[in-house]
Amino acid sequence: MLPYFVMLKAPLLLCILFCLSVAAVTPVFGQSDATDIPEEVHRIFPTATRIGTAHTDINVTPVYQLQQLLGYIFESNDFVDFIGFSGKPVNVLIGLDPQGNFADLAIKKHSEPIFLHGLGEQSLRDFIAQYKSHNVKERFVVGGKSHVGKNATYFDGVTKATVSVLVINDTIVTSALAVARAKLDGFVVPSTQIINPDFFETLTFTQLLEQGYIQKQTIYRNEINSLPSEIIDAANSFTDPEDNLFSEHYFGFLSLPIVGKNLLTNDEYARLQESLKPGEVALFVMNTQGFSFVSDEFIPQTAPEFFRLSQSAFTIDARDLDFYSFYDPSFAQTMPEFKVLKVLRIKSQGGLSLDQEMDISISLPYSPRFMEQDEHLFTHTFVLPSKLFMENPEAQQSVDIPLWQQLWQSRWLELGVTLVYLLALSLFFGFQRKLMKYTRLVHVVRGASLLFVLFFIGFYAQGQLSVVNIYTLLLDLVDGFSVEVYLLDPVIFVLWCFVFVSLFIVGRGLYCGWLCPFGALQEIMAVVAQKLKIRQIRIKPQHHKHAQKIKYVVLIGLVAISFYSLTVAEKLAEIEPFKTSITLHFVRYWPFVLYALLLLGLSLKIHKVYCRYLCPLGAGLAILGRFPLVKILERRKECGSPCQLCKQKKCGVDAIEKDGSIDYAECVQCFECVVTLDNPNLCKIDKYKKNKVPTRVKNFYPVSAE
Repeated sequence: MLPYFVMLKAPLLLCILFCLSVAAVTPVFGQSDATDIPEEVHRIFPTATRIGTAHTDINVTPVYQLQQLLGYIFESNDFVDFIGFSGKPVNVLIGLDPQGNFADLAIKKHSEPIFLHGLGEQSLRDFIAQYKSHNVKERFVVGGKSHVGKNATYFDGVTKATVSVLVINDTIVTSALAVARAKLDGFVVPSTQIINPDFFETLTFTQLLEQGYIQKQTIYRNEINSLPSEIIDAANSFTDPEDNLFSEHYFGFLSLPIVGKNLLTNDEYARLQESLKPGEVALFVMNTQGFSFVSDEFIPQTAPEFFRLSQSAFTIDARDLDFYSFYDPSFAQTMPEFKVLKVLRIKSQGGLSLDQEMDISISLPYSPRFMEQDEHLFTHTFVLPSKLFMENPEAQQSVDIPLWQQLWQSRWLELGVTLVYLLALSLFFGFQRKLMKYTRLVHVVRGASLLFVLFFIGFYAQGQLSVVNIYTLLLDLVDGFSVEVYLLDPVIFVLWCFVFVSLFIVGRGLYCGWLCPFGALQEIMAVVAQKLKIRQIRIKPQHHKHAQKIKYVVLIGLVAISFYSLTVAEKLAEIEPFKTSITLHFVRYWPFVLYALLLLGLSLKIHKVYCRYLCPLGAGLAILGRFPLVKILERRKECGSPCQLCKQKKCGVDAIEKDGSIDYAECVQCFECVVTLDNPNLCKIDKYKKNKVPTRVKNFYPVSAE
């Protein structure tokens, strides 16, 4: 009866036990999903059930679905530090699957002003979303035309943020390639040279050795006897202390035709090629005497215990191919007698470049102290003959050039036109004394210049300078200056160089009056006000002097705050309406647009109100250009005493003092005062002289020597 009961109930009992085990296990995975996987990881790998331990060789974390590897997650800052337009790198969280496809990406941290306070971060998220599902092997072109090349992946750029997105593209691709080469199959380190497929000659083993295709390492006992005693003791434990030779090994890359085809039979060489995946390399290591690179406990398909391969200070994994476990070695020629022969597989992601110098080391284990283990490396530098290689045409075509050079090449039109304008402007300032008598010509040049600066340099070339450039430079001088940050925008770089030099020669006015797009826009508003006959508000002199100081307070405050927090300083720099009006063409969140329009509206009533009282950039330029080497604005002795025409009627920014002198820290050098002096129909002094009564001349002017 008992056996019958057991037979009847056993299946039911097993079923109950199975259900209980499943119930016990399920909460564990459920808990792992809820607590062990960070939200950002789960967003990139939605099907993940667990994350592995971070790797120690490079900073990546494997992500799994049960036992299946979904890919790796990592931050770009651990691999690259490309500086963005803000002067700081952009940190991107990247997920890469085992095939090298981007699982997803997310911005961890950035300081790009155009996204923080301009276009908004959604445009940045939309840009990086384009990489999803694309493979890191692809050639990415940002903002290019689809007909440029067939073998490229074209991504939409972000208008007004060209420099930022190009830096982000370099950051994403370079860091992802670094991970792919280290962790994924099929990725090799790019090289300018490749193995010449047509190069082959029949050589004996001795000739291969003499010409360097195979290399030999011999370690003699006298090399060891000069080492610390614990290493000598370890060496003596492996080999006879009386033997003059401690170890002898031969190395050669069997997958190279010049080596493999000479040493192996045709069938054996074909079998070797079938055993290797694309991009993999086979290295044979042969121990002929003494200490061996493998121990007696060596397990096939593992890395030899006493063998190390490295290149450029990076250790490269080399594991047994298990090539001779089921086959006896079959050679096409006589080989040296050997004790141990192994063929090691070097995977493509190992990053080994055969055309570069590499280090092959035999490792001798020893104990420096009780219960401690260390190793001493006997290193052999391995360099393959140069005639084995040829230049890689594809590598030469795709050699990366610095991003700033790419930008300078791509913006040759804007750069060229800007340089021509700067040259013309320099000539105009240089010959201004001869030109000022041509009143109509000066006014035409002035009007054309304002339109050119606003529409070409401002709206088109995006050449609006900013106070942010000033305190970014100051921070860089403290933290470490890098000129490449400033070379990322060629137009801005050229303008700053020109302005910096001109400040000390002619003062602030050359930029503020002839190169600032927003300043040009305000002056155009003044012309509109004149045409519409809008009555102007004249600020009283005492109030004007006090109001001028506001921009200096703003400048000092922004610079001081930038040393505390660059992010806060960039937000406060929105006192400049440049980004809203010039960079973003008024397409922005309404409070910023309202602020810019308010300033322009005030400009209809108060000439260049922002430039005169609020502009921190103008304040910074005024400090440097307060005492120019050349004061090109000519004055007469009658200016200011008694004549006040230019001060009262011609100078819109009130840069003429009561005594007739020019305040170069406030002057925008519009040349209206000089044009007036050189035109007898405008200048009150000349008009008065024509109608003067001799008896009254003495009361106002000294008698001329003429």
